Amino acid sequence: MAAVWQQVLAVDARYNAYRTPTFPQFRTQYIRRRSQLLRENAKCGFEPGLRRQYLKLRSQLLALRYGPLSEQSSFRASSVRSSRTTLDRMEDFEEDPRAQGARGHRRSVSRGSYQLQAQMNRAVYDERPPGSLVPTSVAEASRAMAGDTTLSENYAFAGMHHIFDQHVDSAVPRLQFANDDKHLLACCSLDGTLSVMALSPPPPSVRLTLKGHGGPVTDFAWSLSNDIIVSTSLDGTLRIWNTEDGRCIREVRDPESSELLCCTFQPMNNNLTVVGNSKHHLQVVNISTGKKVKGGSSKLTGRVLSLSFDAPGRILWAGDDRGSIFSFLFDMATGKLTKAKRLVVSEGSSICSISARSWISREARDPSLLVNACVNKLLLYRVVDNEGTLQLKRSFPIQHGSQNVHSIFCPLMSFRQGACVVTGSEDGCVYFFDVERNTKAIVNKLQGHGGPVLDVSFNCDESLLASADSTGMVIVWRREQK
Repeated sequence: MAAVWQQVLAVDARYNAYRTPTFPQFRTQYIRRRSQLLRENAKCGFEPGLRRQYLKLRSQLLALRYGPLSEQSSFRASSVRSSRTTLDRMEDFEEDPRAQGARGHRRSVSRGSYQLQAQMNRAVYDERPPGSLVPTSVAEASRAMAGDTTLSENYAFAGMHHIFDQHVDSAVPRLQFANDDKHLLACCSLDGTLSVMALSPPPPSVRLTLKGHGGPVTDFAWSLSNDIIVSTSLDGTLRIWNTEDGRCIREVRDPESSELLCCTFQPMNNNLTVVGNSKHHLQVVNISTGKKVKGGSSKLTGRVLSLSFDAPGRILWAGDDRGSIFSFLFDMATGKLTKAKRLVVSEGSSICSISARSWISREARDPSLLVNACVNKLLLYRVVDNEGTLQLKRSFPIQHGSQNVHSIFCPLMSFRQGACVVTGSEDGCVYFFDVERNTKAIVNKLQGHGGPVLDVSFNCDESLLASADSTGMVIVWRREQK
């Protein structure tokens, strides 16, 4: 159970929008100061019963002052449909013989790579539990790198490092730390702008505001070298930004004039970006020329909401708002997409988030996929072959029925004993789950947001965690110092 001081802070955060509605800076200062005072008081050792009584009285007083609050608010008015869940049924696509052998580039799909790596891992670590995703207790080197601490100690995030509110009153659907960076963070907003924020040197500040989109910004991605950001918007454009001066380098309009909903870089070739739109289409775009790649398009069963490549860039997964996840084989020589598999997660439920992690190392196996699918669960899948076939490993309960909630793997996961994933939730909390625990999988729970938490992101060394919500608030949490 979360500490009482965090529960008090969560109550304050939910009512924070009612305080000085025309002066959002005060609201930010107020909640930051409340966090500081509550953490200081928590160290004084007051009796737990008195703290719980204070929490009850404060909740009652705030309700009397501002009126009762509903459990959650939605920036997207949609209801949870009853759905038939088929979490581990895959479909094959019987198509013409795949063209991966054309021009002699068979390595572009590496048909035996997953099976070969899995066999090598199993030959060395047969003593590991079946289907184990992470290093076991014998992984001494990895434990040493992690400081030989428990997961609960590793992920003891609580204190607020900083709060950004430049997008207040407009949802922040996505945020992400720059690649291999501790202090550079970006987010996009439904107010039509993006922000690039620097957490160091202090004080933290908004370094750039990227303006140009004519509608809400739905998604963005950092290039591998962090010098470029690509973004998608409901205005039907893909924009390429220079992260040094905030200049828009190029604007690429969707040929169907449809809303663009998601984007991701090809990990091995950052000249190529994959974009998903509201007319069910997936398209590979060359950002150097602004042109579509021939053969790099396909159609899903619904609006394309989420995209993720495996680490080598050979398999692309795409999720839609009809509850399906498609896998595609990506030809890195030509940019061509070949549809391979389809998984119906839950008919009629949106696949909001897909995160891929390739467990190809000396101490781990089984590439994995983390999925948010509006079924009040966070889903963890095992990738079982080179065509992206998915098999459900386990699920974790969260509150998620309608909004575009996202989740992530922890970046240092492969160096830990045990493994952790983090997700937002519609109850305004951030949840940490241990994927290896069969019971009581919650490692940590952060409270402080005044609305549904839509996205989360770690910096490269896990010293900071950022979370964004539907009210426009971005909270940067710091790890507790032992």
